[in-house]
Amino acid sequence: MTGILTADNQQHVLRTLDEQSLFPVEVVEGGKAQSAVGGRKRKVSPAKVAVFYSQFADLLRAGVPALRSLDVLHKQTSNPVFKEIIGEVREDLARGETLADAMDKHPNAFSPLHVSMIRAGEKGGFLEEVLVRIAAFTERQNELRNKLIGSMLYPAILMLVGAGVVTFLLVVVVPKVKAFLTAGNLPAITKFVFALCDFLQQNGTAVAGGLVVAIVGAAFVFRSESGRDFWDRFQLKIPKFGKVVTLVAICRFCRILGTLLHNGVPILQALKISRDSAGNRMLGDAIDEATESVRKGAALATPLLKSGLFPLDIVDMIAVGEESNSLEHVLVTIADSYETRTAREIDLMVRILEPLLLIMMAGVVAVIAVALLLPILSMSAGGVK
Repeated sequence: MTGILTADNQQHVLRTLDEQSLFPVEVVEGGKAQSAVGGRKRKVSPAKVAVFYSQFADLLRAGVPALRSLDVLHKQTSNPVFKEIIGEVREDLARGETLADAMDKHPNAFSPLHVSMIRAGEKGGFLEEVLVRIAAFTERQNELRNKLIGSMLYPAILMLVGAGVVTFLLVVVVPKVKAFLTAGNLPAITKFVFALCDFLQQNGTAVAGGLVVAIVGAAFVFRSESGRDFWDRFQLKIPKFGKVVTLVAICRFCRILGTLLHNGVPILQALKISRDSAGNRMLGDAIDEATESVRKGAALATPLLKSGLFPLDIVDMIAVGEESNSLEHVLVTIADSYETRTAREIDLMVRILEPLLLIMMAGVVAVIAVALLLPILSMSAGGVK
């Protein structure tokens, strides 16, 4: 006999089969959290994880035991992937594992940063406060990420539509007009447009295939060590965009480091976790140098200033925070203020980008229109004479 059973774990399946007087030859787990591609775990959205942290903290503060709280959250979670993960965390906790160790088995839902903070909260006896802070932190990061994606959505659609319109004109419209304009001396711009039209008609499949190969190849290159190093350096040097990327990474670093320090994580461990969350290798190298400086008993601000990546006012605020022994509060304040400033930079960049894209589209369409109209006007003038 073969079949499928829904259960919390493998032991539950074995008990169920034993009650049915069946001897299991093979039991294979195939939960909904497993992806169909490569058997990898599917990720859970940060928004759902933030809600889980907030509700978990509320239940613990209300005096509900951790196992009972996880039971409640497991029952009310609608996402099947996250529901399975919460169930596994609950089972591991019931076996005597710590909450942090149980969550650490599911990096697709709980990041190493969150696990480190929860481990510090369990040891220090302030788990509820840590969960509240993680929920607020995750919501802020998710809000900033969604704002960045939402801001770039319209320009991306504009570029896609513009490329489609130009391709349609060159492949469909221009060939029909070209048949009536082959005779006589054509202007240079018309010859160029006709040559481009012929090239696309004859090699359209090759061009499309080349674009796909280039995109796939670029993806593989940028996933390599050297490719990621090049991209991390290059994106910081792009006008306007590099400044926004730098500020986003610095805000993430400051907020994570400040939150970890506030929740009792030692500064060296907090710097290591914050380094991994910066998202840029150049910034990560600067943070590594700062970590070595702190390990030797020196200040944190000095190596950050030498890197040339951190703005002077941010470094000054960090130095003041170190001197006044309020570094965790200063770091969170920096993240709050600069996230607002970064949002304004993103809005400004998008407002500049949108008219530039429209002008580029209008320019390309105008070139095609002029290339078609010039010989028609010349023919009309010749006919009048």
